[in-house]
Order: sequence, then structure tokens, then C-alpha cells
Amino acid sequence: MTTQPVQGFTLQLCMQRQTLEGLPDMAVPPGYTIRTSQDGDGPHWARIIRESFNDVSFDEARFEHDMKGHPAYHRDRIFFVCAPDGLPCATASAYRQESYGPDMGYLHYVGVCPPHFGKRLGAVVSLMVLRKFKSEGLKGAVLQTDDFRLAAIRTYLKLGFAPMMVHENQPVRWAAIFAKLGMAGS
Repeated sequence: MTTQPVQGFTLQLCMQRQTLEGLPDMAVPPGYTIRTSQDGDGPHWARIIRESFNDVSFDEARFEHDMKGHPAYHRDRIFFVCAPDGLPCATASAYRQESYGPDMGYLHYVGVCPPHFGKRLGAVVSLMVLRKFKSEGLKGAVLQTDDFRLAAIRTYLKLGFAPMMVHENQPVRWAAIFAKLGMAGS
């Protein structure tokens, strides 16, 4: 897969987990629960992604368009972590993108509300997506992320994802990311 450069950069970086074997165990923090999407969750999804990405363009209409309007949409493909008060505070989706191939899942729109940062909820909800892909017989997973999402990238690396070089500018970008994370690049 290649992407087109935009002002010298591709829009997003890609990461891949080649296999879904050996997924780690991870406990949900005490008081938190996991569930799949239910009727009326559009506003929750929009709030989580809006707060997580600090982007006011995420609203219920965007949920209807980006999520429900996607060919891979099904309620059981959108996961939520709910806080002890029952309010959803993290989300990730188990989607598919034909461009990545028939055996690959697409980890889509991972977000955690800022008051819940540091509890590994992004890892927990992402792991639920990876387990969903494995239950469907998929072989691996891919995702897209941004250079500045360092905490998310660290989480994805811990979950077994590795950089995919999809454009000539990406080795330099990944080297900068690994330097910021204090890690040797791969």
C-alpha cells in the first residue's frame, strides 16, 4: 500500500501486527467494564473521540457517517470501556479496509477521555478488537496513527504492532518518534 504525500508528509502513519497469535492478557481496571455498542451510543462515541483527539468535528453526525456509514459497521464491532459510573470513557472499533487484504483487521478510532488517561484503557479496548479479529479467523491487524500521538504509539508497540513503511518520508518520521519515546527504532 502506498499513500500520497500531502505537503511533504503522508496524512498518517501505519502500523501492523502480523499475527494475532500470542495476544497478551490484560485486566480491566477495577470498577470499569467493557461492552459493545448499543442503540444511542453515537453521542458517547463522538464525545470520546472528540475529547481524545481534541477535535470538535466529531459529533453524532460524524458517527452516523464514519461509523454507521462504513461497510464494516456492526454494533458488535465497536467496543466501549465504561467508567465506574457506567459512562463510556474509551472506545475502539474492529473494522476492515479492503486495501489491507482479506486476512487483516483494521483497528479504527481508538480513543480515551482525558480524565481516564493512564489506566491502560486504550490498550484494553484495543485488545478487545484484536480478540474480535482473531475470533473471526483473521491473521493480523493494521492501524493508522499520527506522529504526535506518542502515548498511543507506545501502547500499540506494547500490543505487538510495528511500523509499516508506506512512504519514503516515514523512516525519518519513525526515527523521530522512537527518539521521543526513548526507544531504539526497528
